Amino acid sequence: MSSHAVEVQARERFEFGKNWAWFLKTLDDERIAAATRSLQDMLEVTSLEGRSFLDIGSGSGLFSLAARRLGARVHAFDYDSRSVACTCELKRRYFPEDDRWTVESGSALDAQYLRSLGNFDVVYSWGVLHHTGDMWTALANAAIPVAGGGKLFIAIYNDQGTASDRWAKVKKLYNELPKGLRFLVVGPSFVTLFWRRLLKDFLRGRPFATIRDYSRNQRGMSFWQDLIDWVGGYPFEVATPELIFDFYRDRGFVLTRLKTCRGTSGCNEFVFEKPREAT
Repeated sequence: MSSHAVEVQARERFEFGKNWAWFLKTLDDERIAAATRSLQDMLEVTSLEGRSFLDIGSGSGLFSLAARRLGARVHAFDYDSRSVACTCELKRRYFPEDDRWTVESGSALDAQYLRSLGNFDVVYSWGVLHHTGDMWTALANAAIPVAGGGKLFIAIYNDQGTASDRWAKVKKLYNELPKGLRFLVVGPSFVTLFWRRLLKDFLRGRPFATIRDYSRNQRGMSFWQDLIDWVGGYPFEVATPELIFDFYRDRGFVLTRLKTCRGTSGCNEFVFEKPREAT
């Protein structure tokens, strides 16, 4: 078996690819458009024509698709074979036989593999590197293929101190439970995360608006798949924005965009630029 399969069987890793396969059943043009806009917004571009885009941990393949639609040459890889299959499926649906979109298996922890890919104008890894089991090595490796003048766009879970420690225990428990009992973790987590927002929806006369509007407000994602991803997403590491900033500043990168999750349990988003003279 692959290393990934062994970790899943040992209940040490969440099956992200299985969750992404479920997500693809809900994917539509509105979600794709929302994902595309989120790339344009954070990268501050209207097009990626003539640029290369590396998707580290491609998951569903949605953002590889968004980058390809914006004109980029795309290389996508993932550690989870089901995620690789999901990305291949989106390529089959929207860009069949396209030689400007490559999909394969790979690990963000494999520095030699990343070096073998060459340099890219945009290196993208949203909500991935904190699930590798060795986040700081993955963060360092993500910098390897960024071309001089290129951008590194990452999103990392916010460090909430003891709250993050509690969530790590919840995620570990979810993966250790038999599949038929995991609802015992998902249900209380749903209430903990969303009861305030859902109450506000009712008081404003818009019941369940948080769920209905989720894909428009969250990069085209699905509420239910994101909930399962959050509750089950293990391994799990976190970092403060300051630590991420310092980490890449020490490697010669310049922060050009930052979007925080305002102290919540979500991801802080960063866009760094590598100066052209940097090696």
